[in-house]
Amino acid sequence: MSEFSVPLSELVDRLGLDKVYIADNYEQTKISTVEINRPGLELTGYFEFFDNKRIQVLGNTEFAYLGRFGSEAQKMVIESIFSFGPPAVIICRHIEPTNVILESAKLHKVSIFATDENTSDLTARLVQYLNRELAPRITRHGVLVEVYGEGCLLIGDSGVGKSETAIELIKRGHRLVADDAVEILRTNVNTLIGQSPQNIRHFIELRGIGIINARQLFGMGAIKTQEKIDMVVSLELWDNTKVYDRMGLDNEVMRILGVEVPALTIPVKPGRNLAVIIEVAAMNNRQKKMGYNAAQDLLVNLGMDLSAMPAPVKTVVDTWE
Repeated sequence: MSEFSVPLSELVDRLGLDKVYIADNYEQTKISTVEINRPGLELTGYFEFFDNKRIQVLGNTEFAYLGRFGSEAQKMVIESIFSFGPPAVIICRHIEPTNVILESAKLHKVSIFATDENTSDLTARLVQYLNRELAPRITRHGVLVEVYGEGCLLIGDSGVGKSETAIELIKRGHRLVADDAVEILRTNVNTLIGQSPQNIRHFIELRGIGIINARQLFGMGAIKTQEKIDMVVSLELWDNTKVYDRMGLDNEVMRILGVEVPALTIPVKPGRNLAVIIEVAAMNNRQKKMGYNAAQDLLVNLGMDLSAMPAPVKTVVDTWE
C-alpha cells in the first residue's frame, strides 16, 4: 500500500477555483491529507493542535468574527495562522480578502484561492475529491466486472479463464472495469473502489487472439471506469479431493485494506458456464445484503429450527494490505 499526495495545482483545476494570489512554491506544493480546517479556535489564538498540512477554508463566519477586532488584532491573528505555512487558503462566497491576509500570504508564501460556493458545498466537494485521490490503494492481479450492479472481482491463477469469463459477461450485457491489473482504493472505512490503471484501461488479453480493446469492440455500454467491489470470486481448477461449499450457510470473506468483502470459490472444469454462475452469484450476493438467505429459507422449509443451530462461521480466506 502506498501513500499518495495531490499537487495543489491539480486540485485547483479540478475544483475550478479562482486564483487570488499564487505563491512562488505553488507548483511544488502537494496536499497529503484529506482533512481540511475552518479556523475557529485558531482565531482566538489557540494553536495547540493546529495541523499545518490542512487546507484552510474561510467563509462568512470567519470574516464576521475577524471584523470584530481592530486592524492590529486582526493582523496578529492572521499572521499567526499564516506563519504555520498551510498549503493553501480558500475563501468562499468570493469575499474580498483583506490587505492583512494578502500581505501575510506573500510573506509566508501561502497561495490564496476564491470560489462563489458557500463553505458547506465547497467543503463537501473538497473532502470528496481528496478522499478519492488520497485513498489507500493497492494493485492486484485480477479482473473486475460489474454484474447486475454488483462489482465482482475475479481472481485466480493465470490461464484459469478470468478474461474469457469477462468477455462472456460483456456479451451478456455486463460491463468491464479492469482486466489483468485492478487498482483497489479504500475510499472510507467500509468501501472499496476498483479501477484499471490508466495505461491499460479497456484492454483485455485473450490467449490465442491477443490484445483487444473492449470499448472499441463492444461499445461504450460495455465498459465502466470504476466500480465498488461487492464480492470476490476466486476461480480455481476443479480438485476432486476438495470439498466445495454446497449450502452457503457459512460466511467467507476476504480482507482487503482492512475491509471485509464476501468471497466465494468457484471450481472450474469443462462444461461449467462460468458467466452464468457469476451472474447467479452476483444476484445471490445482492439478496443476502437485502436480508434474504436461500439456504436458511430451505432449512426452515425442512422444519429445522435455525435458533438451535450453530451460528454461521465467518472465515477470512485471504488478506490484502
